[in-house]
Amino acid sequence: MEIRRLRVGHLLLPSNVLMAPLAGYTCYPFRMLAYELGAGLCFTEMVSANGLKYKDLATKRLLFTTKQEPVQAVQLLGGNPAVMEEMAGSELLKDADLIDINMGCPVPNVFKSGEGSALMLDQKRAAAIIRGCKKSGKVVTVKCRTGIREDEMFTAEFARMCEDAGADLITIHGRSRSMMYDGEPCFREIRQAKAAVGIPVIANGGIFSLADAEKMMEQTGADGVMIARYGLEHPFIFSELTQKSCKKSSLQLLKEQMELTDRYYDETFTLTYMRKLSAYMMKKKKGTKQYKARLYQSGSLEELWEVIALIFGQHTGERVC
Repeated sequence: MEIRRLRVGHLLLPSNVLMAPLAGYTCYPFRMLAYELGAGLCFTEMVSANGLKYKDLATKRLLFTTKQEPVQAVQLLGGNPAVMEEMAGSELLKDADLIDINMGCPVPNVFKSGEGSALMLDQKRAAAIIRGCKKSGKVVTVKCRTGIREDEMFTAEFARMCEDAGADLITIHGRSRSMMYDGEPCFREIRQAKAAVGIPVIANGGIFSLADAEKMMEQTGADGVMIARYGLEHPFIFSELTQKSCKKSSLQLLKEQMELTDRYYDETFTLTYMRKLSAYMMKKKKGTKQYKARLYQSGSLEELWEVIALIFGQHTGERVC
């Protein structure tokens, strides 16, 4: 696929390969890893506007970053235009460069609350949220789906609304809300949305290899791709797509991830995050299933590192890219 710089509002991203916001994973350390490997933009985990409004400490922690992060992009979840506008312009987000509005989450409790993909059913309210967030003066992007049901998609119409309301970019997960995370992405819907707007369109969904990314770009004409779960399983996908040089092994990446997480978070968070990331990265890795129980039973960082070293040590055939 063609790798190029991407203009989003006043921001110029170094590549058109983005890392999706993933709850429980895209904390500051993982975002820095993705940037190092070539990602042009990474987002925080989904951050509840209501959680910020009511000063929930766990929600505030999702915003953690440092000045070393190239672009500070926050994905905001909410269904109340007034609350979204207030939080977008709040002191909590004063250092953020970009706000991505979640209009695609299909999870039942989010949908029932009128947030996430439910906003696709109420374009007037969705437009009000975009306009309100734009008042913050920040770059505003939207992540959505192709519609609610597989037999009734309206991506191009929704994309036009987003552009008219002031969105600087739209990312389209090529599945409807009813499809959740399964099934072939609908390339036609993304292609039609791309033809309907002048702002950049990013294609997301079903990308689990370099070939998948190339097919997505060819079939949709999108301006770039967004990698989701495969970025956790195989972070090297960013360097493979962007051809950014990487000479580190998985073991070295995990060591640096543990050190960076331990520097800024407590031990409980570090243990939880490193277990989850290691479990993702050991998928399809031969001869490692025997270590999975030990991975989750590790009670200290020292114990955890011993298991990680066994799983990702050079004797397992770990390659270096």
